[in-house]
Amino acid sequence: MTPRGVARLVLAVMVGAALAAAAPATQAQTLDDILARHVAARGGLERIRSVRSLRMTGNATTGSGASVMVTRETKRPARIRLEFTYQGVTGVYACDGERGWRVSPFDGSPDPRPLSPTETQAAIEQADIDGPFVDTAAKGVTVELLGRVPAAGREAFKLKVTFGRGLVRYHYVDAETYLLSRTEATRTWRGQTVHVATTFADYRQVRGLHFPHLIESTARGRPTSLRIIVDTVEVDPAIDDGRFIAPDMTAAK
Repeated sequence: MTPRGVARLVLAVMVGAALAAAAPATQAQTLDDILARHVAARGGLERIRSVRSLRMTGNATTGSGASVMVTRETKRPARIRLEFTYQGVTGVYACDGERGWRVSPFDGSPDPRPLSPTETQAAIEQADIDGPFVDTAAKGVTVELLGRVPAAGREAFKLKVTFGRGLVRYHYVDAETYLLSRTEATRTWRGQTVHVATTFADYRQVRGLHFPHLIESTARGRPTSLRIIVDTVEVDPAIDDGRFIAPDMTAAK
């Protein structure tokens, strides 16, 4: 896989990395039960809402041996910056809550360029620290329980999550821990529709919350997989707002 391909796959996977925490193993019977236990598992509403910013750093590798250093920063409200560095060259995808932009030297675009309206809306959704199961109705998100199924070697509740702009993802919540164990989504990849499955494991506690430190992704019909090992997670780091604003947009702010 080329550096460009690795960068795009990293972007698709890292935006799905969510915080969570362990909960007592209890049988849940209804969708409301599952969502309530999931939110409680993450630390409860008060703790989740108290988080103002997050920074995650790690290393992404593929089966072909390519390796990319990754940093993902999010900050309320709806701000996100994803950096990936390969052989000393760094690409950036970011959004200041209103406008999205990118610096993509792997695509031959070393200068800041705006994201499309669709890409910007996706970035705003991805910057949601709370996740889709907090204030679901207010966000225009609908959730449907499809049943209890095997996932990542364990039993899990399969949830169909439909976002306001029509994007559908499937989330698998572990039936014992109520952690997110797997997601599935259909994405556009180089003009083609690709089914991407991502698993989350090796949860560790950071300031009362648990985060996955191993994220693995595969695309149906494609031999290359992506493995992200998260090295550090920072809760409420000081992040300057300018990190999310494109250099050529700074003067207009």
